[in-house]
Amino acid sequence: MLKKPKILVVGSFMMDLIASTPRAPQSGETVVGLKFQTAPGGKGANQAVQCARLGAQVTMVGQVGEDAFGKIMTDTAAAAGVDVSHVSVDKNESSGVGHITLEVTEHGAQNRITVCPGANFTMTLADVAWLKDEIGQYDLVMMQFELPMEVVETVAQWAHDAGVIVMINPAPAAPMSDRLLSCATYLSPNEHEAATLAGHTIRVDNGIDFGDVEIVSQAFQARGVENLIITMGENGSIVAGKGGIHHTHCVKMEHVADPTAAGDSFVAAFCTGLTAGLPQGEALAFASHTAAITVSRMGAMPSLPTVTEVQDLLRERSYTGFDPTELDALK
Repeated sequence: MLKKPKILVVGSFMMDLIASTPRAPQSGETVVGLKFQTAPGGKGANQAVQCARLGAQVTMVGQVGEDAFGKIMTDTAAAAGVDVSHVSVDKNESSGVGHITLEVTEHGAQNRITVCPGANFTMTLADVAWLKDEIGQYDLVMMQFELPMEVVETVAQWAHDAGVIVMINPAPAAPMSDRLLSCATYLSPNEHEAATLAGHTIRVDNGIDFGDVEIVSQAFQARGVENLIITMGENGSIVAGKGGIHHTHCVKMEHVADPTAAGDSFVAAFCTGLTAGLPQGEALAFASHTAAITVSRMGAMPSLPTVTEVQDLLRERSYTGFDPTELDALK
């Protein structure tokens, strides 16, 4: 019987400014775009909203500026069911912004993102000090790298010491201390972040090179990471740990509208499924189906599906790993 998990997300809020174009401009070049839109996002907020839409009880810790973007983002997260009572406001700094160039062609959509962290990077340990004594009440803590590393490392240590599952999504890629890695129950980079952090590229020209995967996995295990999850877009995902290497295929949709937030959707769904009671392999399949819906829609938060929508896709694709009806417990 699945349960509604309690998940803490310590992470960022970013307002995404999305310019769709048939071709990304080269240096010094101007191109005429197809469309412009804004969408609330940020890796932390995306993951918190996705967990909430999938039925988890979610608390978000983050920081925004005292501006219209900040209010829109916190209101959107709250409307999804996220507890935003611990989101603070920096009156001297703007809310974070993600500038997204979305190249749309007949072959699909590819994004290029520039992040301006704003108030996310002015968060201090004093802002999260209350967590030291309270963090043990959560089933899992999720963090990313759009906050000061000192905050990420300290909260991860508190969670680890309290016996709480720690999910570190190292995005955007940044150097990590052995202290942080030793606290990570799960580390979930995409293939580019994994290559940057491990110093070795996973080749996919003729299918995934599992020799490369082994090298990358060993690099992280040597530094104390218990479980490595690498998301690889259309090539699916890989889990590597003491139990070996396991590959989960991508769930492909007829149309890819916008890959923004696909990784956030995947990681959040995996964490929700795992802490709700699904075995690891089934939690990964749940995550793959969730992220598939996300890429078929535009925007970050607006694209994140509900548990009912994921159930419908699981049935449509005749998934047999578990009965989708089991997910009713999350509603």
